[in-house]
Amino acid sequence: MFAIRSAVAGACLAATLPAFSQTASTASTAATPETSFNPAISLILNGTYANLSRDPETYRFQGFIPSGGEIGPGGRSFQLGESELTLSAAIDPTFNGRFTAAVTPENEVEVEEAWFERTGLFNGATLKGGRFLSSFGYLNGQHAHTWDFTDAPLAYQAFFGGALKNDGLQLRWLAPTDRFIELAAEVGAGRTFPGSDTSRNGAGVFALMAHTGDDIGASSSWRTGISWLRHRASQRTFEDSDSLGTPVTNSFTGRSTTWVLDAVYKWAPQGNATGRSFKLQGEYFRRSESGTLDFDTTSQAGGPLSDSYRNTQSGWYAQAVYQFMPRWRAGLRYDRLDAGNARIGLVDNGTLTEADLPSLIKAKPERSTVMLDYSPTEFSRVRLQFAADRSRGDGTDRQVFLQYIMSLGAHGAHTF
Repeated sequence: MFAIRSAVAGACLAATLPAFSQTASTASTAATPETSFNPAISLILNGTYANLSRDPETYRFQGFIPSGGEIGPGGRSFQLGESELTLSAAIDPTFNGRFTAAVTPENEVEVEEAWFERTGLFNGATLKGGRFLSSFGYLNGQHAHTWDFTDAPLAYQAFFGGALKNDGLQLRWLAPTDRFIELAAEVGAGRTFPGSDTSRNGAGVFALMAHTGDDIGASSSWRTGISWLRHRASQRTFEDSDSLGTPVTNSFTGRSTTWVLDAVYKWAPQGNATGRSFKLQGEYFRRSESGTLDFDTTSQAGGPLSDSYRNTQSGWYAQAVYQFMPRWRAGLRYDRLDAGNARIGLVDNGTLTEADLPSLIKAKPERSTVMLDYSPTEFSRVRLQFAADRSRGDGTDRQVFLQYIMSLGAHGAHTF
């Protein structure tokens, strides 16, 4: 089974093809050199050159409440991406720990992840606590340097403002069966979009996940899953302008519920992904929000005004990456969003018009992307990417990226 071969790859950039027995491999951390007193240390260097036909400062997802997160293509010309410094080790025979700091191009340091993990809590169960990337869907639990494209799918940016991190607890249970079956639950503060800081005791986000998968012969494997997340938002503000062009601050208070379906298929001859390999993946998002929309909370345009808000939005992406010869890969991705039909009480009762909330006018953003990358070794990769992005609803942003990703130090194999 190719699971074993790929699990020991230990390379962050290699196109590994692990099978599902690897998913539980975190339990084996205690048997690695990381059990020594000194923690394993790794550093990821990431940078891009970007040529964009539209001003990135005007980037938005037409029809969606702005997340205020990491959206859009970033800036023009040469720039640093986020550099990640990670320390990980076995704390004692019971716990493992990991800390990842991201240094932004603006010279700011952010805590990407900081968690402890208790494996073997009971048969097949693992408890994680602290700040961690949520395990919903397929891509969210992976760090950006492992993505097959320079940027995240549009659905991740529109629905979560980028990768969703959770400050809280996660419990995973791996079923003792031949077929991979994993159930998980998360609870946390939910301070980031689509949630907000509610200044209340208790949790702001709940999430449930279920995944299953298996091998198909010696060369193929698959995984699919379903995730459910519920956030609580209180005075989640966003900037807009009214029909006269006056800048206004609006806010949403209510509940946000998101469903995510994910699927991935991988192929490599006899499980050996060093020569040729193929990966097909896709995710579908559906979010329902209901509550109250406050217009002009700072009284710049006759506000504040309040009434109901309800909407159901969706989005999906599909991508395929083919390694056609050692170290060379080519990929194709298509994204599409549907802003839905928002029911806005202030518009329905005639107090406002749709032009007073231009960000929420219905649209169906989409993007097409192709990429080619080359990895001289498993520790370095350069990538060329082209995209036609029609997220703004008023034309196409033609984007060209040239990206490098370099890995220094110890770095464990990635999950499936």
